[in-house]
Amino acid sequence: MAGSQADPRRDLLLRLYRAALAAVDGRRRVRAALAPATGEAAVSALAVGKAAAAMMLGAADALGIGLERGMVVAPAGAVPPELRDDPRMRCLVGSHPLPDERSLEAGRAALAFAAATKPGSRVLLLVSGGASSLFEVPAPGVTLDALRAPYQDAVQQGLEIEELNARRRALSRVKGGGLPALFKDCRVEGLMISDVPGDDPAVVGSGLLDGPHCKVTLVGCLDDALDAALRAARAEGLAAERMPERLRGDAASAAHRVCHELALAKSDLQIWGGETVVRLPEVAGRGGRCQHLALAAAACIAGHPEHLLLAAGTDGRDGASEDAGAIVDGDTERRAIEAGYPIHAILAAADSGRALEATGDLVYTGDTGTNVGDIIFALRLAPA
Repeated sequence: MAGSQADPRRDLLLRLYRAALAAVDGRRRVRAALAPATGEAAVSALAVGKAAAAMMLGAADALGIGLERGMVVAPAGAVPPELRDDPRMRCLVGSHPLPDERSLEAGRAALAFAAATKPGSRVLLLVSGGASSLFEVPAPGVTLDALRAPYQDAVQQGLEIEELNARRRALSRVKGGGLPALFKDCRVEGLMISDVPGDDPAVVGSGLLDGPHCKVTLVGCLDDALDAALRAARAEGLAAERMPERLRGDAASAAHRVCHELALAKSDLQIWGGETVVRLPEVAGRGGRCQHLALAAAACIAGHPEHLLLAAGTDGRDGASEDAGAIVDGDTERRAIEAGYPIHAILAAADSGRALEATGDLVYTGDTGTNVGDIIFALRLAPA
């Protein structure tokens, strides 16, 4: 995990971010959820989503040799050798954020996996955010182009995740509760890590676990991560508060709100969570919603050396970039201008990542093993 500016306050924000991620680690949370039920033989498990590999590892830890067979569908680079080398596992790569032929292949493999599951078996479905595009079995007559259209509409129109996933469900055989129904005459249980407001199984993964055929247990969500960050902040001696509302809607508008609240706050640290949107121009640059929010915030806090803001995704990937997000401070805008990146023009071009790379403000984590949404820390603390 890295950001390149040498400032102990940045290290403090990164420690809080690490504490939040650890609290919702997919391996840890699934292992804890299954620990009371260890010892059962012949369990089949299917994991889909950005946290799929970590969740499957948690199931393997808890069940041991009782986990007879498994299938993992995850983003490229997210499956460790520990799973790839396990002879019980079939590991597939799906596409995110847009489905492609790999996503359809994963869907066909899931159909075969379900068909080969013995009646009466215990089946674990491990689902996390990102599953909507990584894995798909289209409804009859639905083309790949049609499957891709809802996401393309979402980035052009700024759709919220609930509306986006409702459109996806209408095009799918496995979403909207179709996945558990494939495992006929089996005891199907769902373990879910949620990245959506309300933690609704009908929305996570576009409803892969929704419906009457599956008992669903929530094993990790944004509230867990934010609560852990609050505890860690108070242990660091900060006067910290967790903000009650989730951020949503336009990312730049959310940045203005956070910075306004920071200016009025009596606390040292405000902890926010949520998932904003960015309306992309026809030709978009580098970065995602967290980097966009952070850069917009940099303009708001310019000239305030006591202000810093971290905005980062819990999955370690912000938009189409490899960076999790960014940490900005009261001097970020000056550094950006000196590097040739006027902030308002860069925001209009949706190219925040290039500017934040030039200012040394990007945060990189690699795969985190979880996905519960975005975290924003707004800090007011004088430099040492």
